[in-house]
Amino acid sequence: MGKRGAFRAFWQLFRGYWNSEHKWKARGLLAFVIGLNFFGVYLLVRLNSWYNEFYNALQQYQADQFWPLVGEFTGLAMLYIVIAVYAIYLRQAVQIKWRTWLTDAYLSRWLDKQVYYRLQVLGSDTDNPDQRISEDINQFVNLSLQLLIGFLKQMTTLAAFGVVLWNLSGAFTLNLGGQEIIIYGYMFWFSLCYSGIGTGCAHLVGRKLIGLNFEQQRFEADFRFNMMRVRENSESIAFYGGENAENKGFHERFAKVISNFWQLMKQTKLLNFYVNGYAQLAIIVPLILAAPQYFAGGIALGGLMQTVSAFGRVQDALSYFVESYDTIAQLAAVVRRLATFTEHMDTAEGVEAGIQRQAGGTALDVEELKVQLPDSRVLLENCSMNLPAGSRLLVTGASGCGKSTLLRSLAGIWPYGAGKLKLTAGSRLLFLPQRPYLPLGSLRRALHYPGTASGSDSELQAALTKVGLEKFTTRLDEIDDWSRILSLGEQQRLAFARVLLQKPDWVFLDEATSALDEPREAEMYEMLQAELPKMGVVSVGHRSTLFAQHQQELKLAGDGGWELRPI
Repeated sequence: MGKRGAFRAFWQLFRGYWNSEHKWKARGLLAFVIGLNFFGVYLLVRLNSWYNEFYNALQQYQADQFWPLVGEFTGLAMLYIVIAVYAIYLRQAVQIKWRTWLTDAYLSRWLDKQVYYRLQVLGSDTDNPDQRISEDINQFVNLSLQLLIGFLKQMTTLAAFGVVLWNLSGAFTLNLGGQEIIIYGYMFWFSLCYSGIGTGCAHLVGRKLIGLNFEQQRFEADFRFNMMRVRENSESIAFYGGENAENKGFHERFAKVISNFWQLMKQTKLLNFYVNGYAQLAIIVPLILAAPQYFAGGIALGGLMQTVSAFGRVQDALSYFVESYDTIAQLAAVVRRLATFTEHMDTAEGVEAGIQRQAGGTALDVEELKVQLPDSRVLLENCSMNLPAGSRLLVTGASGCGKSTLLRSLAGIWPYGAGKLKLTAGSRLLFLPQRPYLPLGSLRRALHYPGTASGSDSELQAALTKVGLEKFTTRLDEIDDWSRILSLGEQQRLAFARVLLQKPDWVFLDEATSALDEPREAEMYEMLQAELPKMGVVSVGHRSTLFAQHQQELKLAGDGGWELRPI
């Protein structure tokens, strides 16, 4: 990403909140924060003038001026402290509001149109979207505000103290070849040249930090994600005894973290050598430049100290880029990560669904359905069928022939393919995968998922009892990780309880009874038939016992061919 592309990406990320429905409140609060910083600069100018009066009083042994000047300093210092504290406090308030808005915007886009799923299906190289939403957005907001407000404050400081330094510098006479050249405000011009050269050198020394910061965030996220995967699959790893393999994987990923961090350390070390040397040199330079006037009696001690102070303020303002280079490098890396994430979401949003849903079918009509893989290999072609309400269809075929992919296409989440799915207006569909998803929270919430409504306890308890989970009827409001508490078989039975509660018109089961024994499997299907006789059922499975629970078989060949026959 070039400089122009990086700035464009930054502007796209930056402008959203300030043009949103909250723009006037946001702009007003930001303007107030900037105003506090400007007032802080004014107080610094007052303190700079105080230096002149105070040190002149010391030089002239004016004891009667000492305590009044100390009192003036105390008042200015106390006011400056209050302003500085509230400037930071309110800036953090802006940060919270901006981060909240930006996080909501990214979460909405990530979850809309199954973008979170399509990013994986499309093979996007967007790594760790969770980190980009949780950490990168926070860093982007924090660093942007820090740099923006800091830049405005330093430019105001430059304008205010530049005038002070110009007036204090006087004129410097330079003899070149017998000709006198008078330079007015020479200390201001020297400061400008010094910081300009320093800024250019800082860029040369620190420019590699941008790429290194980007890679560091990626490697850290990969390492953390690998540990999260072990936690989520701890039982499977324990059964395999895969600790050594996982440990090797940890060390491989952590080695990348450390290797990149060493490079980051070395580059930061060079930059710190330069920045600290630059800063220390700026302390003595104004004394050297102002010393001839002081020793010649052109300025008093107070004037000397005021000049040194003003030079330091101007130098700090002009050196803002040098001091902030590491922060700018971090922001550039964050912008790059968020920009690529946004681009990939744009791509995922633009992908059309493989199958088009339409209202108007007699129950469930599939017309000229084509299902293929990302590499264009066709799994199913020209498949058309009509399923009346209450039909029970079993999808069979060898492993890898496209049975689960067919269900993904019918669900509208598989983008590779074409065809039409016509449904009776208002039809509600529910898909049960092999491993049900149980959200964090209470058992009540897990039962209602993906809905959020809360039914009566008697309805929930009745559903649990019908699927053989009556021992959990007293634990509806217990909050825990239910995917850890329940076995896979119990999780699959809980999914059947969801069907009873939501009463869909069609339910699609992708090997949703694979963890149940055959008698329990038959019991679940018979229960659905008894409780919801008008509900259509489409099942994917391998067991021969499933034929007794269905009316038709759709057998897939895996090369595009298919056969629909009655059972």
